[in-house]
Amino acid sequence: MKRYSIIAALIFISATAFGQIQKPVTWSYRAKKTGKNEAMLYLKANMNSNWHIYSLAIKSIPAKTSFSFSSSKDFYLIGSPIEPKPTKKYDKNLKAELTYFEKEVVFTQKIKLNKNTAVVKGAVDFTVCNDKACLPAETIPFSIVVK
Repeated sequence: MKRYSIIAALIFISATAFGQIQKPVTWSYRAKKTGKNEAMLYLKANMNSNWHIYSLAIKSIPAKTSFSFSSSKDFYLIGSPIEPKPTKKYDKNLKAELTYFEKEVVFTQKIKLNKNTAVVKGAVDFTVCNDKACLPAETIPFSIVVK
């Protein structure tokens, strides 16, 4: 009887382990004032090893990374989000040149402030992949306080 209990426990533990939702990307955000009425937003992605997210400029499948910002009277965007130089690689399965980031990447967005402080709200959309598979696209909301 004890043997069956141990086998049942092992099956339950392994099923629980395989049923875990993978979260290979974590996001962090901060703002830094760069002048009396200007600030820079920093949107940072940290990826687990062997995982990557795609560039803002990718034109094919899988989904590119993109940011949306809620409109506010307290600030306005200056230009579009900027990314560092991505890794570029031809993918023979997709038959396309892909640009992506591994380990970590910091995207920046310049804003003009209409008040001394502001709260910038928005969301990041991204797809994370490794060399075997991609996880479903994800949208993560954010809120950044600018002081």
